[in-house]
Amino acid sequence: MHQNSALMSLQGKRGLIIGLANEHSIAWGCAKVAHALGAQLVLSCVNEKAAQFVAPLAQQVEAPLIVCNVEQEDALAKLVQQATAGGQQIDFVIHSIAWAPLDDLHGRVIDSSATGFCRAMDISCHSFARLAKLCEPHLSPSASLITMTYLGAAEAVDHYGLMGPVKAALESLVRYLASEMGPAGTRVHAVSPGPVPTRAASGLQDFDGLMDKARQRAPLRRLVTLDEIGQLAAFLVSDAASGMTGQTLYVDGGYHIVN
Repeated sequence: MHQNSALMSLQGKRGLIIGLANEHSIAWGCAKVAHALGAQLVLSCVNEKAAQFVAPLAQQVEAPLIVCNVEQEDALAKLVQQATAGGQQIDFVIHSIAWAPLDDLHGRVIDSSATGFCRAMDISCHSFARLAKLCEPHLSPSASLITMTYLGAAEAVDHYGLMGPVKAALESLVRYLASEMGPAGTRVHAVSPGPVPTRAASGLQDFDGLMDKARQRAPLRRLVTLDEIGQLAAFLVSDAASGMTGQTLYVDGGYHIVN
């Protein structure tokens, strides 16, 4: 294998990917690409109902599937315990979950309830910090942690509402985790895809309009694919990105430069 190709290979690496919902999930795009590059994977979904639908996907990438609702006490701890059973290390983690109550998501941010705001922040942001802490003792040298964000963290995007401040907090969290975990060799990034029709995105008002706007205005004049998102994530967790950490990287056809 050519040296540069070896850098992009994930052969021999073990990854934990959380947030598998269906074949349209960003988590699935990441899992497909990582598996194709040789990674061994552990996947999670939110509940038993989801597990019935995504079990065939997990089988496609030869990965165990673990149910993990991050709101439940000790759920993340049990997930990491199962993923590291037998003393196995983790080379990369991809955190791809986000949620907010519809009433709070569809209203003005100024009208959001304290309870809804806190739940959205807990599930979509602080769960990444908790996951990082739980994985920390099991991470291999030069391990990588990835989470998913969106342009609404940096700009006020119509109908993105409550998730904007939540994703802004998540991007800030990435920088702090990168600073704190960097001395041990761990790298941390946020990937910011353009709009893609995932189950989570379907909760946003006028999401079709958001996708149409991206198609019309992005320099590449199209939406990005799950494979393209997965390819960026795979690059970031590979040895080819060994000198990078603490960044938010866009994969959105260039939309973020013109909006």
